Amino acid sequence: QVQLVESGGGLVQAGASLSLSCTASGRNFGNYAMAWFRQAPGKEREFVASLIKSGEKTYYATYADSVKGRFTISGDNAKKMVFLQMNNLKPDDTAVYYCAAKSGSQYDYWGQGTQVTVSS
Repeated sequence: QVQLVESGGGLVQAGASLSLSCTASGRNFGNYAMAWFRQAPGKEREFVASLIKSGEKTYYATYADSVKGRFTISGDNAKKMVFLQMNNLKPDDTAVYYCAAKSGSQYDYWGQGTQVTVSS
């Protein structure tokens, strides 16, 4: 069982940066794949970025095309945290951002979300 809590959202102008954090509680955090999703008003939730274990101490990151080159996902196993650094934010990035975790094929654990609003 994993509990996830996001923080770091806010209101910024286009072109600014924000950093989101996700703090996890529970056991075997390092064995989970972690990801960020977002949901804009009136739209379905969409994948943003993921961090997946590929070796003993190796992880690889994947990104949605819409954020590639602007967002960076990273993690700290010792602190049980995952981060999303968002640069050059655009109004289209406005959404509630969710942290998610999975140990199998689907993301089973979700945080409550944090609002990111980007004004033009």
